[in-house]
Amino acid sequence: MDSIIFDLDGTLWDSREVLVEAWNQVLKENDVQRELTKDDVKSVMGLQQQEIGQTLFPELSSDQQQDLLRQFSTAECKQLRVQGGQLFEELETVLKELEKHYQLFIVSNCQEGYIESFYAYHELDKHFRDFENPGRTGLTKGENIQLVMERNGLKNPVYVGDTEGDHKAAKSAGVPFVYAAYGFGEVSGYDHSIDKLEDLLELFVK
Repeated sequence: MDSIIFDLDGTLWDSREVLVEAWNQVLKENDVQRELTKDDVKSVMGLQQQEIGQTLFPELSSDQQQDLLRQFSTAECKQLRVQGGQLFEELETVLKELEKHYQLFIVSNCQEGYIESFYAYHELDKHFRDFENPGRTGLTKGENIQLVMERNGLKNPVYVGDTEGDHKAAKSAGVPFVYAAYGFGEVSGYDHSIDKLEDLLELFVK
């Protein structure tokens, strides 16, 4: 094993508090009579933009959905840069130890600017060699995992995530999957499971 590729939401942090506030402000500004909850946000974590629109606003046209999501993206990234999200316990301690042994990366199903906001507020970019998302590439998560592998010459990475989509992405990329059971989703299979981030040290640093 030479590297660890992480999902972001539900794996490294919980940004739902900021997202639901930003999204509801956008809905209010657009006179959409709907108020979203943290559970609504949780239900679409890990999905790509088109799927989020279809899930949250099935009554709207595709163009209306995508217009709202573009506004959501701008609002949430702006807010996350000044407020940040809730990091999972001992995150930076774990990253500091892991990077002594492995190269670290992020691949998330988010829009362009989201991972950069995570970096900007929490100043964690120094621990990661590279990152990717469909907002920049238009690719699936599995394809983005493969892209990061190719771009950085990775031979034996593992992928750490918390949803079935993460499991499928790792499988399609041909890499082992570590299930973050403390996160937002449930999965149908995994190679390893962790109940907290520190468990990665037990698994991979001995």
